[in-house]
Amino acid sequence: MTDKTSIHMAVQSDAPLYQQLADQYRRAIDSGILRPGDRMPSMRAFMQRHSVSLSTATESYRALERAALIHARPRAGYYVRQQPAATLPAALEPGSDSVPGDAQFVGIHTAVSSIVARYQRFPDALNLGGATAAPDLYPTAALQKTALRVLRHRPSLLTTPGHDRGDPDLRAIVARRALEAGIETTADEIIVTHGGIEAINLALRAVTQPGDTVAVESPCFFGLLQVLESLGLRALEIPASPTTGLVVEALEFALQTHRDIKAVVVVPHLQNPLGSVMPDADKARLVVQCAQTGVALIEDDPYRELVDPLPGQRAAPLKPLKAWDTDGTVIYCTSYNKTLAPGMRVGWMNGGRWHSRVAMLKFAQTRPNEPLSQAVLASFLKTGAHERHLRRLRERLAVQRDRMAQAVALSFPHGTRFTPPRGGLYFWIELPRTVSSEALFDAALAVGIRVMPGSVFSNAGRFDHFVRLSCPAADLDATDDAIATLGALAATMARAAP
Repeated sequence: MTDKTSIHMAVQSDAPLYQQLADQYRRAIDSGILRPGDRMPSMRAFMQRHSVSLSTATESYRALERAALIHARPRAGYYVRQQPAATLPAALEPGSDSVPGDAQFVGIHTAVSSIVARYQRFPDALNLGGATAAPDLYPTAALQKTALRVLRHRPSLLTTPGHDRGDPDLRAIVARRALEAGIETTADEIIVTHGGIEAINLALRAVTQPGDTVAVESPCFFGLLQVLESLGLRALEIPASPTTGLVVEALEFALQTHRDIKAVVVVPHLQNPLGSVMPDADKARLVVQCAQTGVALIEDDPYRELVDPLPGQRAAPLKPLKAWDTDGTVIYCTSYNKTLAPGMRVGWMNGGRWHSRVAMLKFAQTRPNEPLSQAVLASFLKTGAHERHLRRLRERLAVQRDRMAQAVALSFPHGTRFTPPRGGLYFWIELPRTVSSEALFDAALAVGIRVMPGSVFSNAGRFDHFVRLSCPAADLDATDDAIATLGALAATMARAAP
C-alpha cells in the first residue's frame, strides 16, 4: 500500500513554492493516494517535511482550502474533503394515501433469531450490520482513567448494593442535562435502566396488557418487535418517511379507527433503520394527538446527540417529544450505549404519569443497576469531556458516512434508492425489487461481511428488498472494498432474476 504520508516534491514550473506544494497534494488527492477523510500533515510536520516556512505552509493549505480539497476541523487539524459524490435516487416517501393495515400479533422472533444465529456464526466478518460505532471512536482511555479514579475514592462500590432508582449523583446530572434539551424533570423522576431496551420494556409493561395493540413505525427496529412478541402484544405498523419519520396523519387515522391502541412507540431522531429526523411541528402534533386520545407515547431517543446540525446552524440540542409534554403522556427512554459507552449499558427513563408503576416494575424485574458504571458515567458527565467527545464522534461518523454513500452510489445496481441520514451510522437502502435482502445477507456472510436484511424490520414482511448497513469502522478502505463486494453481489442477483 502506498504510504499516504510520503508525498515528495516534484520539479515544477515557475509557480510560487506554496502553489507547487498545493499542486503536489492536489495530485495525491486526485489519484487516490490521499482519500476523503484522511488527515493532512500538521502544519509543523508539513514545514519539516518540505523544509519550508510557516507562511509557505499556511499559503499551501489555503490554496487547497480555496479549491475545496481540504477543510479544517476545530482543534483537530486539516482533513481531505469529501468531493461531490455520485448520488442515488432518493428513497420513496410514503404515499399520501398511506394508511395502516390491521394490527397483528407479532410473530417475528423466530425469523430474527434465525438471522442473528447465522450472523453470530461469523464473528470475524466485517460488521456492517451492527448498531454501535467502532471501539476507537469512543473515549476508552478517558473512561478507564475515570473508572480508576472513582474506585480509588469509592473502593466499596463493587461490594455495596446500588440505589433502587439509580445513582443519585448520576440522576441529578441527567436531570440538569435534560433541562438543556427542554425536558423538565427532577432527579426523583428519573430511573436508571439496563440500556434503552429495558426502558422500552418497562414502559410497555406499565401501559399495556397482553392482547393490546401498540402502534409502531414501519420499518421498525426488530428488537422492539421482539419485545412486543414477548409481551403478547399486537403491532400496528404506521408508515414512516425516510426524511421526517412517523407519518403523523397516518397515526391520526389509526387512532380514529383502532380504538384498542394503548401505546405509540416512536424514535424521533435518527430512527432505526431509516435515519429520519422528525420536524418540531410533527413532534408537537404527535404529543397533542396522544394526549387527547389518552394513549401513552413512548419516546425512544438514543441517537438525538448524533444528529448533525443543519448547514449554517450551530449544534444546538434538538428537542425531544418530552419537551412538549404537559400532562405526563410521554414516557421518555434513552441510553448512553450508542453515544458514549456500549459496554456500560446505562440508560434512563422518565415514566410520565406512570412513574410509580415503572419504578415498581423495575424493582420487580431486574432490581437496581450495578453502581460502578453509573458512578463512572456521573464523573465523566461532570466535565466538558462528553461534549468534546460528541463533537469528535459526529465528525468521524460524518466522514465515514460520506465515504460509504459514495461507495454505495458507485457500486450498487441500477434501481437502488437511498436517502442519506442527518447523522448516526445507519443506511437504509432500497434494492431493486428482484433482490432478496436475506439472499444478499447469506451471500455477504459467505465472503466475510455482515449486513442486516430488511425483512426483520417489519412484522408484515414489507421490506425484503431493503437492507440496513452501518458505517461503524474507522478502516475506511476495508469498508470501501466491502461495499464494492456487496454491490457486485446485489448486481448479480438483479441480473439473475427472471
